[in-house]
Amino acid sequence: MTSALRVGADPLEGARTRFVVWAPERRHVAVTFPGTGRVVDLAARADGYFAGVVDECAAGTRYQFLLDDDGAYADPASRSQPDGVHGPSEVVDLGAHAWADAGHRTRPLHEHVLYEVHIGTLTPSGTFDAAIEVLDELVEVGVSAVELMPVAQFPGVRNWGYDGVFPFAVQSSYGGPAGLQRFVEACHGRGLDVVLDVVYNHLGPEGNVLEAYAPYFTDRYRTPWGPAINFDGPGSDDVRAFFVQNAHQWFCNYHVDGLRLDAVHEIFDHTARPFLAELAESVGAAGEHLGRPVFLVAESADNDPRLVRPLEAGGLGLGAQWNDDFHHAVHAAVTGEGAGYYVDYGAVADIARAMDEGFVYQGEYSCFRRRNHGAPSGAIPPERLVVFAQNHDQIGNRPRGDRLVSLVTFAQAQLVSALVLLAPGVPLLFMGEEYGDPAPFPYFIDHGDPALTEAVRAGRARELAVLPQSGEMPDPAADATFRAARLDRSLRHQGTHRAQWALHRALIELRRANPALRRAPRAAARAQADGRVLTMVRSHPDDAVVALFNVSAERVEGVLPAVPQGWAGDESACWTKVVEAAAPEFGGSGELLPAARRPGERTRLGPWEFCVYHLARAAPQ
Repeated sequence: MTSALRVGADPLEGARTRFVVWAPERRHVAVTFPGTGRVVDLAARADGYFAGVVDECAAGTRYQFLLDDDGAYADPASRSQPDGVHGPSEVVDLGAHAWADAGHRTRPLHEHVLYEVHIGTLTPSGTFDAAIEVLDELVEVGVSAVELMPVAQFPGVRNWGYDGVFPFAVQSSYGGPAGLQRFVEACHGRGLDVVLDVVYNHLGPEGNVLEAYAPYFTDRYRTPWGPAINFDGPGSDDVRAFFVQNAHQWFCNYHVDGLRLDAVHEIFDHTARPFLAELAESVGAAGEHLGRPVFLVAESADNDPRLVRPLEAGGLGLGAQWNDDFHHAVHAAVTGEGAGYYVDYGAVADIARAMDEGFVYQGEYSCFRRRNHGAPSGAIPPERLVVFAQNHDQIGNRPRGDRLVSLVTFAQAQLVSALVLLAPGVPLLFMGEEYGDPAPFPYFIDHGDPALTEAVRAGRARELAVLPQSGEMPDPAADATFRAARLDRSLRHQGTHRAQWALHRALIELRRANPALRRAPRAAARAQADGRVLTMVRSHPDDAVVALFNVSAERVEGVLPAVPQGWAGDESACWTKVVEAAAPEFGGSGELLPAARRPGERTRLGPWEFCVYHLARAAPQ
């Protein structure tokens, strides 16, 4: 039976701090304060925890633990590592911030346009405070939620964040705990939700102290990045409690609105009540206690609808999951690439199926995997799938970290934007995508161990060998690799970048203005392919929208469909144009389509063009 003790260092009144640490295989645990010679024993409990209250220990105090006179070690549940992963932990009063976001209300997932951000490269200084200066631009283009790549303390100052080793601590070079609290408050003040990427499948290798304390890891499974977390072996009850507490910290102490769970297919758990279900139930209860909705979004490569099926229906109860199939289908069809996992995609019909049913692979044979892959997804509501054309992985999985805008023409980039922002599902943009920033996003690290650095170089080279090649891989450890990834946000005012920004703003506003483009049952979002023409119809009792996409370099004709079944229209209904790629403000050819068309009329589209029509009643004759 797991203990309910809250691990870590919690400040109390009177400059005192309560310390709790789980170390079931240790006989003696003490807290020590570097540079003072002071050592205070903690009391052992029968459940493997050690706890105690230490006087004259206020917030800001540095501390470490001695384990059977071995050490000293930082706290596994450290809230702050001001001197990096190899330094002592710091007592932090996470309740000291005077929050001013009481009026903020988390939006439901179906209303969101997510915006994935890496704090270190979003701005030249790479801090939470500097990122606040960008928020008004995101509001202007229509973004509703900022999704932060992991901010748990990692080695050095340059890292994607997935090498974090202190899950409770906030990266010191970004601004630490106080910086994150200020950032979240600034987002909420502008009506933006905050989603935080957390990593519960592994921890990084450098500075990792958890193994010295308890069986946090298992040798029964292994992830591509190292030992797996122990979620189903001896001692796993307390490991689960550790990560559940971690999730609660972000909601309670940092006021984040949602968590994105990294690569849950690498969470190995064969228990009857999986950790993810336990986490979903606990987070749901936390939201009720806080009086506001909070949510979980999973990344998974398994195409498994059980992730988002409700707990009461035998699912894992998560709010949504990333849909890699949508990305792969769009990318392969537009770029023509067929290496690596793109070998399974390329037909326009794949995009249509991703829009129509969720996953492209729902149990069919995958050539890349050399086995059947996925399960039927037609019952998954569209708002439970996050769709995207770019994210940190899909850009960084290329040797040079090339963004899509560097691989395709301007017209193709505009088409892809429309596919993402008009598709059923929750759209996600990668930072800078809204104006076509060309900065690459290659993998970068800042490890202090030369042998580890070399191992990362070799490992990345092996991983990328089967993926699309686009030049020599830059050195992940070089500062120049990191600096090349920084955005130049001034580009959004220039030339084609301004046109891309204008299109994103127009499409996001269209989503908000038209009920058919918001929440809808699967049956109200239909797509089909006719050769290289994709027709998507989204309907609502009071609204209907059709989008025609030419996914080719040739001129084609599409057909405006009949009035959707069940729509409250009549024989006089006609399609009225609302957005088209050819519009000059979007950098188009200027060869504009008619403003109104009757159902069944044929519509010509230039190479890689799209058009969007709204259903309206014809004026009386």
